[in-house]
Amino acid sequence: MANPFESDDAEYFVLVNGERQYCIWPASQEIPAGWTSTGPKRQRAESVMWIDRNWTDMRPKNLTETPSSALSSPDFSDDLLKS
Repeated sequence: MANPFESDDAEYFVLVNGERQYCIWPASQEIPAGWTSTGPKRQRAESVMWIDRNWTDMRPKNLTETPSSALSSPDFSDDLLKS
């Protein structure tokens, strides 16, 4: 059985989650909870190209919405070191 995630002939959705992270997903599979389709079905190469053009900031949403002043505060840095 062929891997549905690697078939160049299959159709895919480009999905996005609440953290603005993207993936391709076989159109033949049910879309998992927490993910939403960004549009119509596409061929695999077209889906990958769409992600390359549109997902320009790889940081999750929760990091892009953190005020830059909070990122440079001593408390924030200390929390990162404890993790």
